[in-house]
Amino acid sequence: MKAVILAAGKGIRLMPITSTRPKPMIPIAGKPILEHTILGLKDAGIDEILLIVGYKDNVIKEYFGNGDDKLGVKIEYVTQEENLGTAHATGYAKDFVKDNVFLMMYGDLVVDPIIFKDVLKEFKEKKIEGLISLKEVNNPQDFGIISLNSDGLVENIIEKPSPDMDFGNLANAGIFILEPFIFEAIEKTQKSNRNEYEFTDSMDILINQLNGNIGGYIIKDKFWSDIGLPWQLFEANIYLLDKLKRKILGDVEENVHIFGNVYIGKNTNVKSGSYIIGPCYIGENTLIGPNAYIRPHTSVGDNCHIGISEVKNSIIFSNSNVPHFNYVGDSILCEKVNLGAGSKTSNLRFDNKNVWVTIKGERIDSGRRKLGSFIGPNVQTGINASIMCGKKVGENSVIGAHTLVVEDVPPNTLYYHDPFEGIKKQMNPFY
Repeated sequence: MKAVILAAGKGIRLMPITSTRPKPMIPIAGKPILEHTILGLKDAGIDEILLIVGYKDNVIKEYFGNGDDKLGVKIEYVTQEENLGTAHATGYAKDFVKDNVFLMMYGDLVVDPIIFKDVLKEFKEKKIEGLISLKEVNNPQDFGIISLNSDGLVENIIEKPSPDMDFGNLANAGIFILEPFIFEAIEKTQKSNRNEYEFTDSMDILINQLNGNIGGYIIKDKFWSDIGLPWQLFEANIYLLDKLKRKILGDVEENVHIFGNVYIGKNTNVKSGSYIIGPCYIGENTLIGPNAYIRPHTSVGDNCHIGISEVKNSIIFSNSNVPHFNYVGDSILCEKVNLGAGSKTSNLRFDNKNVWVTIKGERIDSGRRKLGSFIGPNVQTGINASIMCGKKVGENSVIGAHTLVVEDVPPNTLYYHDPFEGIKKQMNPFY
């Protein structure tokens, strides 16, 4: 069976994390989200994959190539020139699929790979013409919701129903097994209120106009996350790190204390006095210590430096530095971030209430009592800078010395504290 993965979206709600990479290429536990997915599909017996790409497609193509050399699968690409929705993107797969049944999924998912085997088994055992994966959710108004009849077949699909509709709470989980006549339904699909061709609308046409028998597979007791908001990356990171096996490939000096399942990559040097408590992932060519303290559920990329600092439950992309008396807690640092000596991220409010984050101009409750900062690529901080919990620092920005960041910092900004005039913001002259 072939697989089609939709990986063309921009991931606006994840900015600045996605400012230099598509959402499926966010690295977690040493690999991009998309690589974890492809390896799961391969384990389920799928070795021909089409990636529908768009935003910064070169990042995906350069990383995976033809797939064979890196992962032992065959990867092809089609570029969605305009972002016109999931149905529009799926339509690009027609020539790749031909007359074959195929698996289709959204590229921003992190799931237990056993789900791929389960949906394939479910499809083969039932006499149905397609299958949609479903997940029970507490906020159905934020999802495409599906109702099933007594035979477990899809009856109705509605996008983001109002709470008073009582339409149930089975959400579209973004993994499908489809017959090729889905493309006939896509051709009949009209633009939605969002001016996009929605795949849930195509599925509705498939069921109600083309009389397709589509089964529902409910995901239970298995990890599933659609990475739509920045803090959801922590949930996926914890899930993947909890599966990590201990492996030490680098050089560990005397008087280093390593506890639990910790992966340390090739040519990484862990210097004396450092404590690492797993599960943790540390990449290649990275310097840890001396006297670093790395706490559980931390992922550190390649070519980084974590010095006399503490890092906890955080994701640090490659080529970033946390070198001198820094604290990074429940935070994400993108590539080429450099924290000046004494710079720290706050991750807890004094009142112990949930941390709120601004997403696309709207304040959103993260649901997390502990949440730090989201620091974009190529950001630098001066000495003793502090970033308050839930704040974002846009790409290519500089935070001045002794500056307290109490608001989101736009991209390409020099943000500093003037002792006479307070906070000053201007275009970053160093970029």
